[in-house]
Amino acid sequence: MLLAKIVCACFAWSIVILSVASVWFSWEKGRKYLQRLHQIPCNRCVFFTNDYRLKCTVNPIKACSEEAINCIDFEAKVKTCNSCHNYPKKSYITFLRKVFPIQYLQKKDVEDKYPQRLET
Repeated sequence: MLLAKIVCACFAWSIVILSVASVWFSWEKGRKYLQRLHQIPCNRCVFFTNDYRLKCTVNPIKACSEEAINCIDFEAKVKTCNSCHNYPKKSYITFLRKVFPIQYLQKKDVEDKYPQRLET
């Protein structure tokens, strides 16, 4: 009788330990899979359309899949369109100030033309 209780207790504890281990391994497998999915760069690419019919204009078959992780056509999005800038960048204004004397390129002229890009 005592031997039967010991065997039942061991069997019950082994089931509990195996269940906990199974949950732990499933959790780790899911975490690793999610880390892998977060490496897919499609939503940060210029060619991503965010439309279910055509997700990517360059590689529509690979888009949003694990094959797209090392996509050679990936090009990062910028906040604004590269062709929409109608003013020179800060480095260009700095270059102009260094090349031309201050009497030829007054600060007021630059402020009038490019107020949002002026260096302080």
